[in-house]
Amino acid sequence: MNGPHSFRLDDYAFSFPESLIAAAPPAERDEARLLVLNRKTGESRHERFAELAGHLRAGDCLVLNRSRVLSARLIGRKTTGGKVDLLLLREVEPGTWTALSTDLKAGVDVLFPDGVRAEAAPGTDGWTLRFSTADVLGLLSRHGLAPLPPYILKRRKALSAAGAPGPCDPAADRERYQTVYAREAGSIAAPTAGLHFTPPLLAALKERGVRVAEVVLHVGRGTFMPVTAPDIREHAMPAERFELPPASAEAVERTREEGGRVVAVGTSATRVLESAGDAPLRALADGGMHSTDLFILPGHRFRWVDVLITNFHQPTSTPLILASAFAGRERILAAYR
Repeated sequence: MNGPHSFRLDDYAFSFPESLIAAAPPAERDEARLLVLNRKTGESRHERFAELAGHLRAGDCLVLNRSRVLSARLIGRKTTGGKVDLLLLREVEPGTWTALSTDLKAGVDVLFPDGVRAEAAPGTDGWTLRFSTADVLGLLSRHGLAPLPPYILKRRKALSAAGAPGPCDPAADRERYQTVYAREAGSIAAPTAGLHFTPPLLAALKERGVRVAEVVLHVGRGTFMPVTAPDIREHAMPAERFELPPASAEAVERTREEGGRVVAVGTSATRVLESAGDAPLRALADGGMHSTDLFILPGHRFRWVDVLITNFHQPTSTPLILASAFAGRERILAAYR
């Protein structure tokens, strides 16, 4: 421990059986289990996500991240025939992208469907790929795969090796690894807390008098990049792009003025709001894109978020540390147990 808060990475580590990792989502989005944790008392309850409306009330404001996930995982072949598994990170300029892969070497040509080629070169952020087409987004829409987290892919592989039937429908993955309200493409991982919402559930919340505000944060490498520094304060969070629409800033500020609660759906929506710091939200709501490298640590004073809806997170990850900052490390880990 470091004073009242722990900044030791090891204090955010825990183990769990890999059998608890779901290889596929439930048949219906809102059938997912919901653990409700009171961060003041530590009391917890087990419910279903479909029961969320019972925890929100008229005058609350639900903040959603409407970023859409790119089909950013792309499979190619080397000219020698070897497989290349890529995760495209961001477009540097038309036809040039940064990417992550363990299958590349400098100067290697990679062959993709539709006759597209790319040359790989080492970059400051993994690899730089120069494609033979400027329409890489079109290539992804036709042949890209949902960028599922490695732990899900690993679980599927283990099930397959054991002879168990597993999900292997790329179209289904692309549909389910996307929120129902996603609109603006740019994320390379889903803002997963929102995956459990359905149109009927959102309609029920609005009918109950809950405001809905939307923000955009394009989830990038920063959200899932592992923390390796023994002291988490030394972790450098790569910046991610976000937008706070003026109408959303107004809705959140009005909610606060009227005594309602701001309910952030996910760590990404939380980071958009908390990036304002002590300034009015409207200071960020100029209709343009901004960037944030905010890494929320224990001891952070939450200015804008009263309720957090978030998924269970991997050990020592930045989302787990954010959730611990919000509800307390010991309470979060006790709830996980």
